[in-house]
Amino acid sequence: MTEQTVVGCIGLGNMGGVLASNLVSAGFEVVAHDAAGAARTPVGARWAPTLKDVALAADVVVLSLPDGGVCAPVVRELDETRDRRVTHVVDTSTVGVVAARHMAALEVAYIDAPVSGGISGARERTLMVMYAGTDEACAHVEPVLAGLSDRRRRVGDRAGQAQAVKLANNFLSATALAATSEAVAFGQAAGLDMAVMLEVLNASSGRSGATADKFPAEVLTGRYASGFSNTLMAKDMRLYLREVAELGGANAMATAARAVWEAFATVEPGADFTRVYPFTAGS
Repeated sequence: MTEQTVVGCIGLGNMGGVLASNLVSAGFEVVAHDAAGAARTPVGARWAPTLKDVALAADVVVLSLPDGGVCAPVVRELDETRDRRVTHVVDTSTVGVVAARHMAALEVAYIDAPVSGGISGARERTLMVMYAGTDEACAHVEPVLAGLSDRRRRVGDRAGQAQAVKLANNFLSATALAATSEAVAFGQAAGLDMAVMLEVLNASSGRSGATADKFPAEVLTGRYASGFSNTLMAKDMRLYLREVAELGGANAMATAARAVWEAFATVEPGADFTRVYPFTAGS
């Protein structure tokens, strides 16, 4: 890959817009597209009106889309564009193991590369990019992955393996946040100060990403602005359980956690997922 490599970015929402900006800052020429229109185009990127325009202009395309149902037709259109320039697709979306494997069967090289760390992690370049694909494909897009974040880990040589890690991560994150919400609500009902409770939990065996990050940054401050919705978390829990069923794995904890997220997403669709605390506490 040369300095003249053009990177396409499709999906410029909360996460995708930051990733596109990171690539611009890393020195790439970026051509961007979003179904919502040109208004989200990051400074320094060039707007592409259609997916075909992206396929004809970019060498590598980075996707940041809601789910596999959205990603699959996008990848197919890129793959089927006549005289396309794009040869590799880096999919940072959470689409599931099965969807990733299907997209990897197309002619365009597909790198399964979901991310974790939130919008703040993307801005600070601490986002974890977990990726899987063939040796050739991963080596080819390594400079683009480096443009996305300073934290990257190849987890396997087959598309779908990074999705498995991401879904396991989101299951743990969702369960910890819901469980911490119940525990903190219990503590407050007993008259405890939330800040004091978090301080003790973070020095004890109950520590998790929820107690160390989500609660101090979003719940304790009342910000509730992590940039990730309860609707997407409920989707990820459904996807995780579907994939577990395919493999015949245990699902008791995930089933219970999913019920919480489905209920929350039904009552307050689109709310920031950290608002599971007031939902749980009934406030």
